Amino acid sequence: MLLTKLFTDFFESERAGGLLLIACTAISLILTNVGFGEAYVSFWQTMYAGHSIEHWINDGLMTVFFLLIGLELEREIYIGELASLRDAMLPLFAAVGGIVVPAGLYMYFNYGTDTQSGAGIPMATDIAFALGILSLLGNRVPTSLKVFLTALAVIDDLGAIIIIALFYTKTIIWSNLLWALGIFLGLLVLNRLKVRNLIPYLMAGIAMWYFMLNSGVHATITGVLLAFAIPFGDGGEKSTSYILQNFLHKPVAFFVLPVFALANTAIPLSGNLGHVFTAAYSIGIGSGLILGKPMGIFLMAYLAVKLKISNLPDDINWKSVLGVGFLGGIGFTMSIFITLLAFDEPTLINSAKFIILISSIVAGGIGYLSLRLTLRSDGV
Repeated sequence: MLLTKLFTDFFESERAGGLLLIACTAISLILTNVGFGEAYVSFWQTMYAGHSIEHWINDGLMTVFFLLIGLELEREIYIGELASLRDAMLPLFAAVGGIVVPAGLYMYFNYGTDTQSGAGIPMATDIAFALGILSLLGNRVPTSLKVFLTALAVIDDLGAIIIIALFYTKTIIWSNLLWALGIFLGLLVLNRLKVRNLIPYLMAGIAMWYFMLNSGVHATITGVLLAFAIPFGDGGEKSTSYILQNFLHKPVAFFVLPVFALANTAIPLSGNLGHVFTAAYSIGIGSGLILGKPMGIFLMAYLAVKLKISNLPDDINWKSVLGVGFLGGIGFTMSIFITLLAFDEPTLINSAKFIILISSIVAGGIGYLSLRLTLRSDGV
């Protein structure tokens, strides 16, 4: 299988970005838990134009991340792994399993409690972290496995976006939402009129973000809507979508996500950690990411192949799929993002972030070790 230049660039930037995310997380945890930790934490809570710096990062800067996710999804649908329905079924089934099973495990431990709203937390996969860990295995990783994980993670993020829109919107201000949707429809008209200049799309996208921000629907949804309004054309290097996606790779990998990690992993490690580990939401998050993700991804992918809905690529086997399933348990960015929407109490949010971090490390470690042993034994 030949990789397109854009996919190669994407994988390379995500690989380096994933390693940078690990470094930023470690730095943030250290700074939070040293003598001047309170000053570091309070910096992210500094108010600017009515909102904290952390809020501007999560509602503003992360919109750029979601724009890139939308552009990647659009490319996958038109000319990528999801262009052929049969090829798309394997990562699609796997992603559905990786969403439903972790949510089910979480609800098993939390249904009827004050923390049941966190069911979306273990559903997500962090593309940058997952590809960053996979990249550590070097050339022994088959191309099909890279593409499978990428398509799986992109679909997974789409599922997270839909969940955010449907279940984490508390109050809707319809006038602002209608303005936002009206701008989106206007952009679709520009697309149909074959307007290729990026400037009107980006200017209108900023206006759409403003109205979405004040509508009650999470503003980052704007990024995905804008992505699908931007002309795709033939997907070549001169197409509007390609130009923007290619431009965004490095800013997202080397600035947006690292800044998000610095702002959102300022987690104090003091207090009763034993109580944190035994709380129902912690068990739900941990079991969802470490057990639910690989179980759901593996079983649903296996079902798709056994029902002859899709095929398993020749250069990967079921041990590799299970290893990728564990990498899918690296929730990190998206899991933390959903945590901020699911919970309101600061102590609960920090504790959930800590469990997400630990669970992601465990899942990623198991995934890395299992793939290292599997790929070595297969002689790949």
